[in-house]
Amino acid sequence: MLLMLTENHDYTLEQVCERLGISRRNFYYYLEFFRDCGFLVEKHTSYYRIRRESPFFAKLIDVVSFTEDEAVTMRQLLESVDQHNAVVENLKRKLERFYDMDILSNEELRQRTSHHVSIIYDAIKFKQLVMLKNYSSPHGRSQKDRVVEPFLLMNNNNEVRCYEPESGMNKTFKLSRMEDVVMLDLKWSHEQEHRRMYTDIFMFSSEQQLPVSLRMGRLACNILREEYPRAAQYITAEDDGHWLLEMPVCSYIGITRFVLGLFEDIEVLGGSDFIDYLNQKKQLLFNS
Repeated sequence: MLLMLTENHDYTLEQVCERLGISRRNFYYYLEFFRDCGFLVEKHTSYYRIRRESPFFAKLIDVVSFTEDEAVTMRQLLESVDQHNAVVENLKRKLERFYDMDILSNEELRQRTSHHVSIIYDAIKFKQLVMLKNYSSPHGRSQKDRVVEPFLLMNNNNEVRCYEPESGMNKTFKLSRMEDVVMLDLKWSHEQEHRRMYTDIFMFSSEQQLPVSLRMGRLACNILREEYPRAAQYITAEDDGHWLLEMPVCSYIGITRFVLGLFEDIEVLGGSDFIDYLNQKKQLLFNS
């Protein structure tokens, strides 16, 4: 069951039970056991999966595998080798399974994205500016060159956080919208203006993080772990029936939706701004 749920396939509860010959009750028992062992169990619609970000896998990867930057370099080297080599194809499949190298299904676009990552990585390392050639803006519906100071690769190297001197703003650019990336012979001059972008477990993004603290019962804890597997790293057991959540968020919207949906099983401990925000929301609900 552990092997099934860590493959790059989606399985429903019924499919797992039928294939392994176990009951629904045993299925849930094993899921709870996996959670207790530190695995991040994810449910998306009716499908179950164990996330590669689970602490066990993270420890294993630290010992035996490549960093993301090494994986990107390895992929580029493999692309230059005979495409009909069985060993090369097997290595590619392994990289795709463990490093999310299938960012793009189109092979030409994938190679271009790997090239972009390599140039941007070096620019960040040596603190140099780059030109994003013909960057396609979804808002302005235009394409133009953008000169930026890149300082953070994000979201499995799909995006890069940059400071743009022309606008005086920090912006996030998608690598798939760049026609090319050219490193310029210019050093950063606005490093003090760099502001990284955070993304919380509810997929809200911001340049700041807001602390929240909850005491959860078993129901709330299990639902949070199942619907938002990344929350597991912020959860600690308090006693047999309660768990503490100490976590930063980028917006109170996502966490408020969770708390109000399970308010009978959750006690809000902090922060003070979050408590004030919740009280305002509850007052609006009662007055509506």
